Amino acid sequence: MEWFAAPDYWIGRLVIERGLGLIYLLAFLQALYEFPALLGERGLMPVPNYLRFAGFREAPSLFQFRYSDRLLRVVAVTGALLAAGVVVGLPQQAPLPVTMLVWFLLWALYLSIVNVGQRFYAFGWESLLLEAGFLAIFLGNDRTPPPLPVLLLFRWLTFRVEFGAGLIKLRGDQCWRDLTCMYYHHETQPMPNPLSWYFHQVPKPVHRMEVAGNFVAQLAAPVMICLPQPIAGVGAVIMIVTQGFLIVSGNYAWLNLITMVIAASALPDSFAHALVPGAAAPSPGSTAPLWFVTLVLGLVLFVLVLSYRPALNLVSRGQLMNYSFNRYHLVNTYGAFGSVTRVRREVVVEGTDEAVLNATTQWREYEFRGKPGNVKRRPPQVAPFHLRLDWLMWFAALRAGYAEDWFIPLMVKLLEGDRATLRLLRWNPFGDAPPEWVRARFYHYRFTTPRERRETGQWWVRELEGEYARPMRLARPAQEAAA
Repeated sequence: MEWFAAPDYWIGRLVIERGLGLIYLLAFLQALYEFPALLGERGLMPVPNYLRFAGFREAPSLFQFRYSDRLLRVVAVTGALLAAGVVVGLPQQAPLPVTMLVWFLLWALYLSIVNVGQRFYAFGWESLLLEAGFLAIFLGNDRTPPPLPVLLLFRWLTFRVEFGAGLIKLRGDQCWRDLTCMYYHHETQPMPNPLSWYFHQVPKPVHRMEVAGNFVAQLAAPVMICLPQPIAGVGAVIMIVTQGFLIVSGNYAWLNLITMVIAASALPDSFAHALVPGAAAPSPGSTAPLWFVTLVLGLVLFVLVLSYRPALNLVSRGQLMNYSFNRYHLVNTYGAFGSVTRVRREVVVEGTDEAVLNATTQWREYEFRGKPGNVKRRPPQVAPFHLRLDWLMWFAALRAGYAEDWFIPLMVKLLEGDRATLRLLRWNPFGDAPPEWVRARFYHYRFTTPRERRETGQWWVRELEGEYARPMRLARPAQEAAA
């Protein structure tokens, strides 16, 4: 079955497998670290409360049968161990059914986490990892040649990711069409990184070139990967280089990394040999068994059927961005930054240990790991990790009412001195004794100019705009209040 095999894509398949394994590993380790505090039994949005109203049909998950923080940790550790095995290539050496089972377990375990993750897991790259991870079930093991139909499905996924992102920009904010969005974006993106300040300072003509280059990578290159080689390979290289630029200019969790990984489906081994002299592909193995070929053809038919609505969405004037048409996150729509904010606002959380509030009350700020706070702190590098609380704080500053279901619980946890919640922060100014009061205020942030940076040592300038959450404290027993 020569039509089924892609003998010039051994290295491309290896990159996809090891890359997805690495991203799964990061995702499971982060769930182990932060899920109990955000969504656990005593979290900000407890999973048991959610599952009282969401059945298996609305949220297919292993946790429908029972949720506990201990079970969550078992799932996360199991997923991390399986993913680590993929990174070093162990399942790929196993018999084909075992290899497929490992990939299926990775998908099912992470699906179980995402589908109960509510707002904290409502990000496009979660769906992207699940869709790519499902396709990886059918990539075969090291003894079977790379299956061409599956590699083409990965290209279809790459096309939707990039082309969808390009179209949503064309249809969205005017600044994309007049090439001015990058005047603002390095400063107002969700989480700037150590180089974002420098990118923001470049001349405006360079910013306009950034936007033009983005359209080449997101509108022209996706079409190129649908064409014969070497055009498809060139298109993949353009996308990979562009995603690399995004990695060094901002923190976008693993979105850029996984896009680079799936784009490798259009890179033939001959390209790898040209880029890395001496790179060797594995020697051809045995042909794929008939049962595997049948399963792959079934997968192709399945994806084609599910592709109807995502394809229709691409040509729709009301294009949806980062939307799953099914609860299994298969064959989704993607896109990013259809609109760009011109002004950066931040929610700053403060506390005080004074019992009585007055004009002289001293308030101290909590510091988050990734989002801007202290104006003298250089923006950190946190990607490819995804700091979900920090990301939601960015959305909270953008949209009125967005944080109603988790922000007040966050404030209560700070008043309680909850250790699991405090571990998600960079700095707790109150040590082991929680504050008496907490509040949140709204600030306008902007990057300093080079001159301001030299004179003050600050990366940011900020200006108070108003109150986000009024001062609050824990309810006191009646006898204590009376005293």
